[in-house]
Amino acid sequence: MSAYDQLYRYLFKQADVRGELVRVQDSFQHILATHEYPHAVQQLLGELMAATSLLTATLKFEGDIAVQIQSEGPIKYAVVNGTENQELRGVARWEGEVGEYDFKTLFQNGIMAITITPKQGERYQGIVALDQPSLAACLEGYFSQSEQLPTRVVLHTRLGDKPATGGMLIQALPAGQGSAEQFDHLAHLTATVKAEELFDLAPLDVLHRLYHEEEVEVYDPVTLQFKCSCSKERSAAALINVPKEELLGIVAEEGDVAIKCQYCNTSYRFDAIDVEAIHSGSYSASEPTSN
Repeated sequence: MSAYDQLYRYLFKQADVRGELVRVQDSFQHILATHEYPHAVQQLLGELMAATSLLTATLKFEGDIAVQIQSEGPIKYAVVNGTENQELRGVARWEGEVGEYDFKTLFQNGIMAITITPKQGERYQGIVALDQPSLAACLEGYFSQSEQLPTRVVLHTRLGDKPATGGMLIQALPAGQGSAEQFDHLAHLTATVKAEELFDLAPLDVLHRLYHEEEVEVYDPVTLQFKCSCSKERSAAALINVPKEELLGIVAEEGDVAIKCQYCNTSYRFDAIDVEAIHSGSYSASEPTSN
């Protein structure tokens, strides 16, 4: 089993602190393959993917998390969605020359919205300003603001021939009895992890190197994957909001109505018969999708 595309949860027994370690390769490369992203955008998507996986692992219910960034800088929008099953997808939009990955320069007047959508219950959204020097620091601010839980986040992305991303998160347990000094000690150890350690060592070796003097219980890893939730049925449902005459006009000019998923680039095509069925409420998707 590959040690990439897996998330490890662990617990410090004597400190009431939980931790997570994730490393992503194939799923990250799948996101990068959908668009020709500049390097700085690739870097951001890598950090967002690792961060979303770490956040999704904190869910105690079925649902999903979306970590979204908007700004007035060159990177206008980026989002990664993740489910409780560690199924992730992401996309970004930018304008003009992006330049190097300098967090504060790229995200002028930016905000980060973290939206938690349980399958049962109400949706929750927390918003923080992108006013810190890194995405990891902004995430720590989110936890401090929304959950009042001491949290340390470390994110690393490696580009090149085999892009990979990864990260670590440790967090005080909500009802834990551990001291602030214990958490600060563990946070300091976590922050020392180097990118080459995270990517080149086996996950258990990373944990041993960082916490060899601590009593750590490590749980079985969870596999993560790129998975898009788009479908022809969902695309058809979106078309119901477009007047039938307008859709038939597009079919007359172009041969069909095409909808392309922004996450995975899959195209869904609808002809005049489909349009009539969609607006009569009798549509049933049967055609395969195309890329």
